[in-house]
Amino acid sequence: MTSEARHVLVLAGGLTHEREVSLRSGSRITEALRSEGLEVSLRDADAALLPWIAEHRPDAAVIALHGGRGENGAVQAVLEMTGIPYVGTDSWNCRLAWNKPTAKQLLQRQGLATATWYTLAHDTFRDLGANALVDALAGSLGLPLMVKPINGGSALGSSAVHETADMPSALVGAFAYGDVVLVERFITGTEVSVTVLEGPDGPRALPAVEVVPASGVFDYEARYTAGSTTYHTPARLDEQATGNAADLALAAHRILGLRDISRTDAIVDEHGVAQFLEVAVSPGLTETSMLPMAVGASGLHLGRVYADLIEQAIARGR
Repeated sequence: MTSEARHVLVLAGGLTHEREVSLRSGSRITEALRSEGLEVSLRDADAALLPWIAEHRPDAAVIALHGGRGENGAVQAVLEMTGIPYVGTDSWNCRLAWNKPTAKQLLQRQGLATATWYTLAHDTFRDLGANALVDALAGSLGLPLMVKPINGGSALGSSAVHETADMPSALVGAFAYGDVVLVERFITGTEVSVTVLEGPDGPRALPAVEVVPASGVFDYEARYTAGSTTYHTPARLDEQATGNAADLALAAHRILGLRDISRTDAIVDEHGVAQFLEVAVSPGLTETSMLPMAVGASGLHLGRVYADLIEQAIARGR
């Protein structure tokens, strides 16, 4: 059977804070795959999904769900249970990548650079006193800092702290998305995203995308509001720094056991060292998302890339 005859399920939506972004990603990849001649069914991850899968038995699935519904391994596990091959990382390794401190720790153990951090639960601030803990964090890590939920994507709940007086509001914002936060040293440098794409010859890094948000912080608004961020593809880095960013993304893909396609976010500091921030196993596919920019800069077509990944997933399923 050729890819033109495939029936592909695209999962998008979900009941998360990133639902709107996911729907935009799902619509874009649906049109891209249809342009390659595939039959595509765009479905939400709801109570009607499993009966639909049982009735229609698609050849493969593409997960365009973002946040917990698409990246914590749960929907991947459901697809594994139903025997539907899918593009992307398996359910077990999704869990590793989804938890930011776990991913940072695994990469740091392999000698890769990442900002010094602490994880703290909401209860800790309540039990020990928020003011004392804020002072301890500033004394240990210095200022500025980044505060973010340990899980989640699209920079939801993430903010920079330049003065200790800013910390309470940053914590409130992060705790709105979970009971544990990650506080890490703020790294100054060039922010980049590097997509890793697996093909017959193994994984390769696509051109790095440099992000320059007008606000100075690549938050949710900067990511998804047209005109809020300037992108440079390839990133404006020298050859060595470009290689360092690519090597970091490839290492993250390997160490975390990722599969098919992933996107690593990093800061390249003043010394050209690529500092790991986090990794996405279900990268955004919207008009302002970095993965399509990297694909385009490589001279590739998004629909063809995913059609090939679908064939890899089906072959793997056999």
